[in-house]
Amino acid sequence: MLDRPTTREGWAARAAALAIEGRAFIGGAYVAALDGASFAKVSPIDGKVFAHVADCGEADIDRAVKAARAAFDSGVWRDADPQRKKAVLLRFAALIRENIDEIALLETLDVGKVISNAFAVDVPFCADCIQYYAELADKLYDEVAPVGVHDVAMVRKEPLGVIGAIVPWNYPLIIAAWKIGPALVAGNSVVLKPAEQSPLASLLLGRLAKQAGLPDGVLNIVPGFGEKAGKPLALHPDVDMIAFTGSTEVGKLMMVYAGQSNMKRVALECGGKSPHVVMPDADLDAAAEAIAWGIYYNQGETCHAGSRVLAHESIRAALVEKIAAVQQAQIPLGHPFDAAAQLGAVVEEKQMRRVLDYIAIGVKEGARVAHGGKRAMAETGGFYVEPTILDGARNDMRVAQEEIFGPVVVVVPFETEAEAVRLANDTIYGLAAAVWTRDMNAAHRLTRAIRAGTVWVNTYDRSSLTTPFGGFKQSGFGRDRSPHAIDKYMDFKTIWTSYR
Repeated sequence: MLDRPTTREGWAARAAALAIEGRAFIGGAYVAALDGASFAKVSPIDGKVFAHVADCGEADIDRAVKAARAAFDSGVWRDADPQRKKAVLLRFAALIRENIDEIALLETLDVGKVISNAFAVDVPFCADCIQYYAELADKLYDEVAPVGVHDVAMVRKEPLGVIGAIVPWNYPLIIAAWKIGPALVAGNSVVLKPAEQSPLASLLLGRLAKQAGLPDGVLNIVPGFGEKAGKPLALHPDVDMIAFTGSTEVGKLMMVYAGQSNMKRVALECGGKSPHVVMPDADLDAAAEAIAWGIYYNQGETCHAGSRVLAHESIRAALVEKIAAVQQAQIPLGHPFDAAAQLGAVVEEKQMRRVLDYIAIGVKEGARVAHGGKRAMAETGGFYVEPTILDGARNDMRVAQEEIFGPVVVVVPFETEAEAVRLANDTIYGLAAAVWTRDMNAAHRLTRAIRAGTVWVNTYDRSSLTTPFGGFKQSGFGRDRSPHAIDKYMDFKTIWTSYR
């Protein structure tokens, strides 16, 4: 492994020397799109083309699904000894770690996140997830049901078959691992469709999986655009399940496509508008630090980003000042290759325009820009937005109801605990939330009343592979992470034997 660069110039030189693989990975080999089509990959860091990627379509999806089905039906992975599965997946995780700098660099070039976070968080968390599920391979038990003395009723867990995994661009590696880890340990074959904005690090996983010993066809990776590749995957009659992370709008389409095709299973992790409820007795310094990191980390491009702050009116102004101060001191905006940067580029120009438009909408609706609010670093050619606070908002404003998916936090005041609960739940989403108070009685009341898949108390964004992640309401259904995630990739078969 080459020494890790420590400067912007060093990372730029490493990037220039990369041999980037942009072809699809199908049946254990890299292949061009059947029609030869490709698309230019623009880096949000500087707005320049740095790679070309296979622009796959329905025929390529069909080829990948057929490869996955053939591998599944052969039993080469489905019926492999649990120890064999464990060894292969552990080797896969080890290879991800061995190639950490290359994978992290591809991730940063693709989506604009700061390189220090890519190699400290995204790649290690991807490897950790694969390892976690690998270690469960020989710990999955079937059941014997309690029935009469003349019967034996076994409940067997069997893999579904071919899993279509569609993942977003904000945490491409981590979320891909959340899908393929449990799907593979359950014995399925997988067709992974990364977002068109972030295919390159995921495509590298194909080579590493094959090198680890995963049989050909068990993991296939097909880049392309949603309408051209994602939709055919969701509609394919030989796909048994779609595991999707992305917007609520597209998640609803996944359900439609499942119904229009073969009634395939669907698991959805969709949007969020997660609230921080900050009570008047809260530790404001701790709350401000967590709020700032919870919205500005990864440019706010996080499904459970704490994008709404419900602040008691008595502490609202002080809290806003503290959030801005934390951002300035701890989360500086900068070039993703700079060692000091903690907030990088928004994923693409279209998303940057969307974020800036929402800031303008918030102001028009009556909110006040208390911090940031403008495009930044335009001279680089890249897509950067200042970390922004919209203060004095109402919860019925679009900026308080709609997912912006950028470095913008909206502050809404409240007066009573009952009002805070009402505001927290006044959203179509229910992915995450936080409660800030020194009163544990109030904490228990609030955590019970707030409808969200995860509710933190006096902290934010703490997580573990051992805990399930997912949402309520239109944030979706089905859970990633933890042993619970495996069950959705399996079917339950009852085998009943009577004897005398």
